[in-house]
Amino acid sequence: MVIEMFNGWYFFWFFLQIVATAGLYFAFRKANVRLHKGVLFGLLLIGLLAHFLKAYIPPYSVDEARMLRDSWFVNICGANIALFPFFFFSKNKYIKDYMFYIGVISGLIVLFYPQEPLAKTNQIGEFWDIVRFYFHHWMILTVPLLMVLWGMHQPSYKRIWVAPIGLLLLMLFIILNQIFQSELGFIPLRSGDMMSVNYKNSSYIWGPGTNDAIGDFLALFCPKFFKTIPVGEYAGQIKYWPWFWLIVPCFILVTPIAFGLAMIFDHKRFVSDVKGLLKKRRKSTVKSS
Repeated sequence: MVIEMFNGWYFFWFFLQIVATAGLYFAFRKANVRLHKGVLFGLLLIGLLAHFLKAYIPPYSVDEARMLRDSWFVNICGANIALFPFFFFSKNKYIKDYMFYIGVISGLIVLFYPQEPLAKTNQIGEFWDIVRFYFHHWMILTVPLLMVLWGMHQPSYKRIWVAPIGLLLLMLFIILNQIFQSELGFIPLRSGDMMSVNYKNSSYIWGPGTNDAIGDFLALFCPKFFKTIPVGEYAGQIKYWPWFWLIVPCFILVTPIAFGLAMIFDHKRFVSDVKGLLKKRRKSTVKSS
């Protein structure tokens, strides 16, 4: 099995995920809410367990340094694997909207561009890790999507701002993970090269990376102010401010995608609100004339 963009194995995993989501939806769509919660929460628990059990499969089982690093929650999807089981039972609509918007967006990105399997040089030897990878990202997409399709939550276009803000808060959670990893000895302390952005940078928190197409694209939306060192002996040199450099790209790129998702499920309320707003403006114009 060798996965490459748009080859047979790429489409095998692509359509398998779609079929699995559709199968779950139709198999349980007439079930009661209690069973819906049980099915979705069961998937989240399996995902959390699989995150730790990956220590027993290659490449983690044969690379202790990588196992110690990746057993923590050091990227966006990994952090969501840890948080979604707790968010799932929250009654807070903003948290549920975060699950829906970020879960679906990140899941769709991986569905179309499975970066980690594509980068593997030993796909056959790491077959079970590829299975784990696809399951985890399918789960992150499917659980919040079915949560909405089964009527357990109604996303709102008025809450789309939780997507960029929630994503930025999640990245702070990842930074905290990496700080604890370093201080507790799970990963080496940062090297003396403060200009390097490639050290433990799986979520672009420290910068866009070197020769990285996705990172370079995000950097297009970053203000110049967040690209240079403001003071000290390196003042004026190019260095992306950790975390801060992602603020503008997150709002510019994530917000319209979240709005597009909201329009699928909340378009009627949006149209009604727009009509109501236009009606009020017409009345105020008539009064003023």
